[in-house]
Amino acid sequence: MGFFDKIGKNLGTSKELDIEEYMNSDEMANVDVMNEPADFYVKPVILKDEEDISFIEAELDKRNIIIADISELMKRENTRKELIAKLKEYITKINGDIGQLGVDKVMLTPAKVKIIKTKKQPPK
Repeated sequence: MGFFDKIGKNLGTSKELDIEEYMNSDEMANVDVMNEPADFYVKPVILKDEEDISFIEAELDKRNIIIADISELMKRENTRKELIAKLKEYITKINGDIGQLGVDKVMLTPAKVKIIKTKKQPPK
């Protein structure tokens, strides 16, 4: 036991560090310890209500690409159409792009990042 361990124990603040607990904590949720920070990120977001729109807009302003899961909106057609319309309006304003990935996913890109929407067939 080291000097600081003894002092911590005497003060009642001694706690062993559990590395697994630390790595799984909220504090480490957005930290990539294996690589240096990137300039931009691809971020998954669950789109379920109006509050998520402002979060998505802020992420697009940071030049991040968003993969929005709209599965929770599939049964609420009017809400889904309204939220997607707001996102399309914002995407148009910033010169980004939006495209559907399957039935329940939508990709949103920041300014000057475009999505190729035609499906190219591999050569036979």
